[in-house]
Amino acid sequence: MNQEIIQTYQIESSIFKSMAHPIRLFIIHQLENKKYGVQELADMAEIDISTMSRHLDTLKRHRIIAGEKIKNNVFYTLNIPCVLEFMTCANKVINQQNKLGGII
Repeated sequence: MNQEIIQTYQIESSIFKSMAHPIRLFIIHQLENKKYGVQELADMAEIDISTMSRHLDTLKRHRIIAGEKIKNNVFYTLNIPCVLEFMTCANKVINQQNKLGGII
């Protein structure tokens, strides 16, 4: 593949990869209107805190979410709310696929 093409789209690709997990999509949706700590998110997702921390770290590295330390806790917020617009678009694609009989 052409290296120029790869370089041009590498950053976009890494952002999509950072969101390509159901738990990370869950996190993004939960942070739409409220701040949460790692323990709260882990409890809601019914996963252990270390696994949740890894997912949060992935989203933080790509600056999709941000963490704010308050006393001994870190509370996470959605740093790039427009990512939810992408989710809306993705759901439109899913609905269209369902109308046509699923993914080809």
